[in-house]
Parts: sequence; C-alpha cells; structure tokens
Amino acid sequence: MKTLVLFYSTYGHVWKLAEAIAEGARQVAGNDVVVKRVPETLPQAILDQTGATGAQQAFAHVPVATPDELAEYDAIIFGTPTRYGNMCGQMQAYLDSTGGLWAKGALVGKVGGAFVSTATQHGGQETTIRAVHTALLHHGFILVGLPYAWQGQMGHHEVTGGTPYGASTVAGGQGERQPSENELEGARFQGKHTAEIASKLAAK
Repeated sequence: MKTLVLFYSTYGHVWKLAEAIAEGARQVAGNDVVVKRVPETLPQAILDQTGATGAQQAFAHVPVATPDELAEYDAIIFGTPTRYGNMCGQMQAYLDSTGGLWAKGALVGKVGGAFVSTATQHGGQETTIRAVHTALLHHGFILVGLPYAWQGQMGHHEVTGGTPYGASTVAGGQGERQPSENELEGARFQGKHTAEIASKLAAK
C-alpha cells in the first residue's frame, strides 16, 4: 500500500503538519509513505518580499509531485494553508491540473483527507478543509477526517487546532506560532487513521 502526503506551505507550518501526518501513516504496517509538495506559483519577487523564500529553504528538499502520479497511491492526504477561508492558489492550481485523471476516473475509490493552517483561530480551517473535500468528492475519493476518537480536539485549556474534518494549526498573524504538540498529535492520528482505512480497503 502507498500513501502520499501532499502539501503546500509558505512558512513551514503546513510542512510540519505534513511530517506528522506521515509519521502517523508510517505506523501502519506495509504502508509506503511519501511526502511531496505542489509547485510554487507565486513570482520570486513576491516570495522574497514576504519572507517566504528563506522559510521555504527548510523543505526545499521535498520533491514536487506531478498530477499523473496521484494514480499510483491508495491514500492521499492534502495539506494547505488557508486563504480567505479557502485553499491556497497553489493547491487549487494543482487540483485544477488533474482533469485528465478525473476524465479517466483514475482516483475513484482512493482514500483522501485534508489538513490546514490558518493565522487565527477562526480563519476558516473547516471551510478550507471542506473546499478540499469538494474537489476530492468530484474525483470519487472516500473521505476520512479526524474523528472525535482523538480527544485532543475536545479540550479548551489551550489554543489549538484540530477539527473533525481534519488536523489543523493556528500559525499567528505573523507566522510566529509553531504547531503545538497537541496539533501535531492530531496530525499523527489522522495519518494513522487514514492509512488504516486504506489498508482495510486494499485487503478486500
């Protein structure tokens, strides 16, 4: 079985969640887990101006995924920062390029999910994940979220991401807050949970 954790990250928050998702997915025996990113679409000048160029060096070693390779995986978990309550343009552009796969039904029956980062607690985490879900449903994915079996999303003693739709983190208005241990644990849970379901389906 093969699982792809596919993400876009501007400052590294989504990348850190992606690594935790992959860590959880690797707990499932026989699961070959791959982490990749989608292509950058912003001009270099904008990346330099916003400080993203330096931040992205931390995960520049992560290979870029081509749309056609999605058909090779049994499960795909998509990670994106939120832009005005929706997925970022880079992830949208990547999904827009998968029309050939859609036409062939190449992704029907695969297991999928999503995880996100927002600047604020109410910055559209759930709407963004649901937006990714919409694209996945058009492709025929079987959706998996972050069930309440993970109790970390039930507490209110600290600011934390984590929704029943998928793992998430709150980055802060300047990206100053890094994913907490609770948020990373939620990502690990989602990765393992998704891989377990994909493994059961593959065994049938």
